[in-house]
Amino acid sequence: MSKKPDNPAEPFRKALAEATRALAGEAEINVKYSVDPPGLTGDEARLPQVSHRMSKQEVLLARAHGDSFAMRRRHHDAGVHARRAPQGETARQLFDALETARVEALASKQMPGVGDNLDVMLGDEARRKGWGDEAGGRLGGEGEVDIAEAARLLVRRHGSGRDLPEGAAHALEKWRDSLEKQCGDSLDRLDDCLADQDEFARLAWQMIDDMGYGEELGDNPDEIDDQNDESLEDEEDQSSEDDGSEDAGDQEGDGEDAPSDPTQEDDQEATATVAVDASEDGAEPDHEVEDPEGAPPTSQPPVAPVSDADPDYRIFNATHDEVISAEEICDPEELERLRGFLDQQLAPLQGAASRLANKLQRRLMAQQNRSWAFDREEGLLDVSRLARVVANPTTPLSFKVERDTEFRDTVVTLLLDNSGSMRGRPISIAAISADILARTLERCNVKVEILGFTTRAWKGGESRKAWIEAGRPQLPGRLNDLRHIVYKSADAPWRRARRNLGLMMREGLLKENIDGEALEWAYRRLMSRPEQRRILMVISDGAPVDDSTLSVNPSNYLEKHLRDVIEMIERRRAAELIAIGIGHDVTRYYQRAVTITDAEQLAGAMTEQLASLFEQFPKGGRGAKAA
Repeated sequence: MSKKPDNPAEPFRKALAEATRALAGEAEINVKYSVDPPGLTGDEARLPQVSHRMSKQEVLLARAHGDSFAMRRRHHDAGVHARRAPQGETARQLFDALETARVEALASKQMPGVGDNLDVMLGDEARRKGWGDEAGGRLGGEGEVDIAEAARLLVRRHGSGRDLPEGAAHALEKWRDSLEKQCGDSLDRLDDCLADQDEFARLAWQMIDDMGYGEELGDNPDEIDDQNDESLEDEEDQSSEDDGSEDAGDQEGDGEDAPSDPTQEDDQEATATVAVDASEDGAEPDHEVEDPEGAPPTSQPPVAPVSDADPDYRIFNATHDEVISAEEICDPEELERLRGFLDQQLAPLQGAASRLANKLQRRLMAQQNRSWAFDREEGLLDVSRLARVVANPTTPLSFKVERDTEFRDTVVTLLLDNSGSMRGRPISIAAISADILARTLERCNVKVEILGFTTRAWKGGESRKAWIEAGRPQLPGRLNDLRHIVYKSADAPWRRARRNLGLMMREGLLKENIDGEALEWAYRRLMSRPEQRRILMVISDGAPVDDSTLSVNPSNYLEKHLRDVIEMIERRRAAELIAIGIGHDVTRYYQRAVTITDAEQLAGAMTEQLASLFEQFPKGGRGAKAA
């Protein structure tokens, strides 16, 4: 029997994986080939699939994406990027696009062969987006190019010194004159800062300001650092002055003469005696010293901790936090418009969504098959005993009674991450998945609550302003204004709440994410429900991130609180906790969790997790094991 020939593409795949690791300078990168969209997630690089035919286009695109991800790992620092990121939506998109252009331009200058591969990838992107069409670059056209994409193309061209592929060059032509006029001085400085990400970030801020989006930039991180340095210097100077004044006071006290007035001396001695008597542990003050009538007690009751999971967790200012319904954030007309936009996103997935909904409903309804109690004195006639009843109508125990279903008394809470990193396709898929689940579970008589969490502002908002006005005290705790959104309460019918999910499509809604407090808030709401079985499902794309809080507290402050909240919920076992991570491994936080590499897989993962949960624990109230 002849041996089956090996896949001719396998040697190429192995060689490309090794080349990607070598270019990145990181041997731990896990290179995979998939039909899913290419992407870089943590230490995993997902490259386009290469079939056994190894067509020229497949090979070129796989090499191009491998080089792109390797250069991103080699030249990009995520921490620097996060610290320098602007606050506004458009400004942040521009900043991200300019950083991508910097990495690509730097790689093309240093390695011309890599530059050729990156040009192949850009040409393919131009073809897929229709940039080479007549409409390409025109506002409202089929191949519309927005200002962030145009700025990326311009910086890549000037920084690398290479001509753009045909479709990309055609797209840039519509913007080129206006952008070069606005950012000409900044473009002349590109060569000096391409290799320095921090310096380039300053240049990117200047370019964003030149383009007319300066109001969206927010606080300059350089100015914040300078203020922190000045405040530290002021504190040191103040402490030095205090030390000097104390020394001077001691010297003056040593050189003082005895008081000349003997009555004054007696008064001082009497005052000292009373003070000592009052300060002794367990001692009662002299009867001659009486407290003012009606004075409040000197000891205050202890302040209740803000978190049940961690008594040491602190919040600097909770005045501006809000729990708000979707209808309060925008008017009904806008909600209808946003829901219409979400329905457009749902249209291409309608077939898959219906199949998932029907699959989940079949699996849940299978748990609701009729179960009967036989040999009853009354109820429905048991047809299996019909002959006996006909022969003797007085025969006892000839009836049956239908039993209640096992999980009708159930409520499910969906807690959706509404952070800025979810914008685009992930938040659309999350909203669509929530839509599918809510409709399906309602048909199965399972109540659903849909919640979202984000912050009211980028980098602190009113809480940070209050902290600055208070003199920047050390370790202030959480330093941002929370926004917790109720898209659908458990008792609200789906037909009334369906338009609320469109709010997730609103530009500017998605900001920072403080997962620990959001999870504890959702858990408290869930525990107030009367249902006996409670399920809490969290959908997130990573660890909690809030620049304002993390800049003045320990780097693991928010992550530690999230772990504490999860541990509390899983220990109490009053609710079953499930987590789904989009592009990030959340199994390091949750016992029962699954990680998906692409947002497109979210609906299927949610369906499988819920269905398996109902099958595994039909009687509820017990914690779920790790998936």
